[in-house]
Amino acid sequence: MVVEIDSQSGFCFGVENAVEIAEKALLKGEKVFSLGPIVHNDKEVERLSSLGLTSIDHDKFRNLKNCKVLIRAHGEPPETYQTADNNNITIIEATCPIVKRLQSKIKQTWLRTKEGNGQVVIFGKPGHAEVVGLLGQTNNEGILVAGPEDLGKIDVTKPVYLFSQTTMSVKDYNNFTDILCSRMKENGISDTEKNLIINKTICGQVSNREPNLKAFARKHDTIVFVSGRESSNGKMLYSICKTINKDTHFVASPEELDKSWFTGKNSVGICGATSTPKWLIENIRDIISNI
Repeated sequence: MVVEIDSQSGFCFGVENAVEIAEKALLKGEKVFSLGPIVHNDKEVERLSSLGLTSIDHDKFRNLKNCKVLIRAHGEPPETYQTADNNNITIIEATCPIVKRLQSKIKQTWLRTKEGNGQVVIFGKPGHAEVVGLLGQTNNEGILVAGPEDLGKIDVTKPVYLFSQTTMSVKDYNNFTDILCSRMKENGISDTEKNLIINKTICGQVSNREPNLKAFARKHDTIVFVSGRESSNGKMLYSICKTINKDTHFVASPEELDKSWFTGKNSVGICGATSTPKWLIENIRDIISNI
C-alpha cells in the first residue's frame, strides 16, 4: 500500500512563524503566556506546553502584571495592547504579517469612511480570534457578515468597503460579493465598481491549497485528513477533500485511526490544515505504513 503525504500540508507561514517565536522565548528559560491557544491543534499545544508555554484567556490576561505574553498568529484588537501597557506586560509579537497588514488596511479604511458615509464590512466567522482583532481596528463599528443571510446588515445604498478574514473560502467570498453586487443593482446603484470596493484579503497559502488539495484527493483511494477540531481552516479543507473523495476520514490524533479504512486499498493520502504540525502528519504516516 502506497502512503503519501501532501507536500503542501502543514503549518502556513504565519503559524510556523508564531511557533518559532514561542520556541525561541521558551528556550531562553523565560516564563511565557500565550493569549489563547497558539494554534488550533491540541497536540501542538501539548508539545509547547511541555516546553513551558501557558495558554490563558482574556480574563486572566487582564489580571496579569509584569510578565511576558505572546500574541498568536490570529492577532489581537488594540485594547489588548492597551491592557498590556497598563499592566507592564511585555508583548511577544507573533501576529501573522499578512494579518497585521490586513488590520492596518482595515483601520485606515475605517478612519477614511468616518469622514464620509461608507461602511467597512468584514466577511468572516463570528467569534473567530482573527475576526475579533479585525473588528477591533474599527472600534467594533465594522459590519461582520458570515454569508448571504447577513446581507440585511448592510445599507446597499451606501459605499461598501469589503474585506475577508484571511482563512475563508475563496468560493464563498466570491459568491457573497456577487450577491451583494446584485442587491446593490436592484436598489438602483448602477456604478457598483465605485460603490463596492472588494479587497482580496484571503491568504494565498489558503486559497492555493484548494485546487492542489482537490488533485491530491483524486489520486488516492483513501484520504486521512489531520487537523485540530477547532481549526476553521481544517474544517474547510476537510470538506473540500470529502467532496472530491468520499473515502476521506478526519482525525485529530493517531488514536483515532481505524485499520478498517485501509482494507483493500492501494493508496492512502495524508493531508492536513495550515494549523497541523508536520511532525503529527508524519507520525500518522508512519503508523499507517506499519498497518
